[in-house]
Amino acid sequence: MALTITEECISCDACEPVCPNQAIYLGDEYYQINPKLCTECVGHFEQAQCIEVCPVICIFTHPAHQESKQELQEKYNRLKNNV
Repeated sequence: MALTITEECISCDACEPVCPNQAIYLGDEYYQINPKLCTECVGHFEQAQCIEVCPVICIFTHPAHQESKQELQEKYNRLKNNV
């Protein structure tokens, strides 16, 4: 499951620097998450770091990108090997 940032985002810059996969970027109006890069921090941390630091609780599971823990681990492994 990749995560998504909703329009409630206040663009506070808290989430972008804590993303270990550099999946978070500033969109036209607020931060967004690239689902191809988001592993919900699987392979890095126990909890998604962006959710941990978000002051307005606007980061949720993306309904169109449902992935199991195993799929997220496999995505992490692919990303790690492409570095």
